[in-house]
Amino acid sequence: TGSGAPGYSSGDAIIAMERVANEILPQGYSFAWSGMALQEKESGSSSTKAFAFGLLIVFLILAAQYESWSLPISVLTAVPFGIIGALLATLLRGLENDVYFQIGLLVLVGLAAKNAILIVEFAVGLRKEGKSIIDSAVEAGELRLRPILMTSLAFIFGVLPLFLAVGAGANARHSIGTGIIGGMIGASSLALMYVPLFFYILDRFAEKFQGIGKGKDKNKENEVQEVENRNDARK
Repeated sequence: TGSGAPGYSSGDAIIAMERVANEILPQGYSFAWSGMALQEKESGSSSTKAFAFGLLIVFLILAAQYESWSLPISVLTAVPFGIIGALLATLLRGLENDVYFQIGLLVLVGLAAKNAILIVEFAVGLRKEGKSIIDSAVEAGELRLRPILMTSLAFIFGVLPLFLAVGAGANARHSIGTGIIGGMIGASSLALMYVPLFFYILDRFAEKFQGIGKGKDKNKENEVQEVENRNDARK
């Protein structure tokens, strides 16, 4: 048993042990992990599935709430910006993509979607009032700017103790705190510009698609009416 030296995570220690074992073990010898190291290895391999499952759950909940398939997509477009911010922050600080960082990514799904919901929800309300798509998107982005910045900054300051942690287990807290703070900065800054844009594009597409469907239904109604008129004329 053992643990990483100060400044190194358990993921760093696992990688170092695997490298040393491959270099010094005689041919025919092998090693196996147990305990927390084994759990970390197993959870690390399933993190991608957990992240995808989290996105799917959020998408289905939003689809049920908005009764639309396009609006949840415009909300979830904020998530990639949060992931980019988290990866850049972790890279700049020299941290590893370990299980703690991956837990932070799961948290970011909800946080990034929350910011986008503030914009999309307001834009949907403006559309119901009769405003155009582009006016609704622009006005929603402008009016929701302050609430998004306030809630994002409050959360970032709340996570600062993890970002600045010292002592035993500090590296694990650094991974979570750095990823979340970087992700919140990315989701709050870039998403404010791009979520209204995606809302405009997807809502326009949904309108055109619905218009095509209504046109087909209207044509079918006309055909049925024409057949009925012919039958009446024959009688």
